[in-house]
This record gives sequence, C-alpha cells and structure tokens, in this order.
Amino acid sequence: MKLPRKVSMYCPKCKKHTRHDVERVKKKRASELKWGQRRFRKVTAGYGGFPRPKPEGREKPTRRVWLKYKCPDCKSYVQPAAQRAKKFELTEE
Repeated sequence: MKLPRKVSMYCPKCKKHTRHDVERVKKKRASELKWGQRRFRKVTAGYGGFPRPKPEGREKPTRRVWLKYKCPDCKSYVQPAAQRAKKFELTEE
C-alpha cells in the first residue's frame, strides 16, 4: 500500500480541511511498572516455565499500520483506527 506524505483531510480541532503530514506510529517501549509486565516477570522468575502457551500456526498475512496525521495550522495530531496491509510505503507525491 502506497500513501503520499501529505493528505488533505479534516482537522477536528481547526474544524476545516487542510493538508496533513502523514507519519507512521512507532511502538514505544513497554513500561516495566505496568501490572501485566510485573505479573509476567513474577511468573517467569526462577525455574518455572513460560506462563502461557507459545502461539501455534502461521503468521497473519497482513500487519496493522498505525498512522498519525499532523495538522500544519494547529500542530495537533489525528490518529484514526489502524489499517491492514502486507507492505506499506510513504511516497513523495
């Protein structure tokens, strides 16, 4: 899937259409203080095995692509729901 780096879309903060800059969302590092991560560390500590079964079967054919759209006027971001794509590329118009 190819998408241009600038897309004309509606900004809910400005309440008008502008040419938004598109960027792909990077996954941020998981916090070690969250309850799920603390439970995971507790269960995997020591001589015990892995706390849940390993995933079986094949990988999904597509990946989720999360995009952020930045408004040039008010500098706010809009992040709609993810799309699925095998390949993703941001192109210059």
